[in-house]
Amino acid sequence: MLLFGLAALSFKPADAQTASQKPKLVVGIVVDQMRFDYLTRFEAQFGDRGFKRLMSDGFECRNNHFNYVPTYTGPGHASIYTGTTPANHGIISNNWYNKFEKQQVYCAGDTTVASVGVDGPAGQMSPHRMLTTTITDQNRLHTQMRGKTIGVSLKDRGAILPAGHTANAAYWFEGGDEGKWITSTFYMDQLPKWVQEFNASAKAKNYLKEWNTLKPIETYVESGADLNTYEGGFRGKEDAVFPYDLEKLAPENGGYTLLKSTPYGNNLTTDFALEALDAEALGQDSDTDFLVVSYSATDYVGHNFGVNSKEVEDMYVRLDLDLERLLDALDKKVGEGNYTVFLTADHGAVNVPAYLSANRIPSGYFDNRAFATALNEFIVSEYGKEDLIEDISNYQVFFNYENLQEAGVNPEELQKKIAHFALQYDLMDKVYTRAELNQANYTSGVAALIQKGFNQKRSGDVFLVLDPGVISYSRTGSTHGSAFSYDTHAPLLFYGAGIKKGKTYKLTEIPDIAPTIAALLGIEFPNGTTGTIITEVLE
Repeated sequence: MLLFGLAALSFKPADAQTASQKPKLVVGIVVDQMRFDYLTRFEAQFGDRGFKRLMSDGFECRNNHFNYVPTYTGPGHASIYTGTTPANHGIISNNWYNKFEKQQVYCAGDTTVASVGVDGPAGQMSPHRMLTTTITDQNRLHTQMRGKTIGVSLKDRGAILPAGHTANAAYWFEGGDEGKWITSTFYMDQLPKWVQEFNASAKAKNYLKEWNTLKPIETYVESGADLNTYEGGFRGKEDAVFPYDLEKLAPENGGYTLLKSTPYGNNLTTDFALEALDAEALGQDSDTDFLVVSYSATDYVGHNFGVNSKEVEDMYVRLDLDLERLLDALDKKVGEGNYTVFLTADHGAVNVPAYLSANRIPSGYFDNRAFATALNEFIVSEYGKEDLIEDISNYQVFFNYENLQEAGVNPEELQKKIAHFALQYDLMDKVYTRAELNQANYTSGVAALIQKGFNQKRSGDVFLVLDPGVISYSRTGSTHGSAFSYDTHAPLLFYGAGIKKGKTYKLTEIPDIAPTIAALLGIEFPNGTTGTIITEVLE
């Protein structure tokens, strides 16, 4: 913990950009569940003014990784913008068991605020569970709140956590019968006129149309067969194959929520982000603004259809056009050379284990419920007690300390016994205990990633690591969350004002993004920063 603030010592005022060199706008783009290799795998399908523009005219970090687990959406977005890991910013998962409230909590959930733009709980959200500041917060503080921050994402957490504690607004998409963008009273009491007008337009409704491949399907050679047994698909359609009649499928698939699982969800996100760019006059004065955009549809499609699907390939072919549209708008409205963009991901994804197994690659499926039952039976056999474990979630075991004390059970002894038991279990790779994480200082390997994701106050007591290629998930589609490279290796592109052209293969880590942007702007690092400046990126 002595390292907590050391990264800031490497920053000198001389490193800062002068006011005239600062970008007028920083656009942070997170592509949910984008593996690094999608940049290379689909490169031949991309045009010249989307991903390739960022790659050829900007700076690419080709060995960029998450340096903690779990690799989920909430921790990913928080780590990108805070410059640190869950050990410090406290977003240890999307949902986690709160030992003090005795219940599962959501990373952006907040019952003290109300929904704006919709009835019900969908807008009861804020960043209050995030313990540290973000780069967006630091920019607001540095500019005496003159610099604006607007967050946009289909997912609430994809907008809220990047926008930080001081954002002017964060907006997310409510599906179902609503099909509109909403927020919470954390930010405002009513939606601005431009948001109301956007919601009143037919944009969302117009996207409930046919989804077919943008290019001839036979040209999609970087994915598997369209018809296979590894994909989930949609209710109301027997096979997960193109084309998809979204208007017909919507009633059985959550109404407008269905758009989140198609490229049209990304189109809608770009539409809304460009409307925000105009309506909020972002990048139109000398105080740097932030527009933070998270493309969530990539994650929904990856979960549903898997890494090797035609649907994922089409998703990225179409996302490339969204990026082109966004960059062209920035050129026109902010001015080329007046803005800076960075693009990364919040985590990667593993290939569908059934597909890997069919190709003789070790992989499999872990049954969480069966493990929990076996573990409880083991504890009863050892101690004659059934209620020593309070919760098992996120591959963590949480103890009931009151019952441990009452039964006279030593917590460290129980940690060791559970670790020994779990290591005998099939498909279990490693196990670590709270005592080990508190006492050791791991510098490499999976243990180091677990330690950086371990928050002393919020995390559990025993930490389980499954074998590579093993997930606890349905037999179709895929997921993420591990410490392995398919989940940790993420793209990182910088482009625009103050950014060199080039690439590096040196190891960079997700928490390095925020201090690098801070150095570009000449502002203070987020207050929990543990990352370091990627000096090669900056002019």
